Amino acid sequence: MLGNFAAGVFLQLFRPVSIGDFVEGGGVTGTVEEVGMFVTTVLSLDNVRHIVPNGKFFGDTIVNYSSHPYRRVDLVAQLDNSADVHRAIALLKDALKAIPNQYPGMEADVEILEFSERGPRLAVRPYTSNTHYWQVYFDTNRTIVEVMSRNGFPVPRIPVAMAQSGT
Repeated sequence: MLGNFAAGVFLQLFRPVSIGDFVEGGGVTGTVEEVGMFVTTVLSLDNVRHIVPNGKFFGDTIVNYSSHPYRRVDLVAQLDNSADVHRAIALLKDALKAIPNQYPGMEADVEILEFSERGPRLAVRPYTSNTHYWQVYFDTNRTIVEVMSRNGFPVPRIPVAMAQSGT
């Protein structure tokens, strides 16, 4: 109990989190509702209240997603090996401009992230304020699907060797 109290004092002094911040710490992810002397209360995305002892919360790595005015949404678009990568990038960059609530002055990134057996994987990364993160996340996913299907990009297939091995 003394450890939780000491951690509560440090949370009050150093203020790594504030009420209303979206954080990850003490094994939970959600919005900070209260920082008390013994426990920190976090409301998770599924509307469950987590009461975390301050010793566990402060002793863990704290990720504060609200510490800056904007965030980058990190998504991946899997292309088929036969896809025209440069065309896909151009189409996605253009379509992403229509998504509302992106952060002003921060154009979305669309670049080749890596290569897989199925084909190239594109990093699709718009920027948005913390308030609109999930709206931009879901709108970007929807835009990726719409752009790829509307422009005739083939659905990536599992290579025969992978399908037979069960991976």
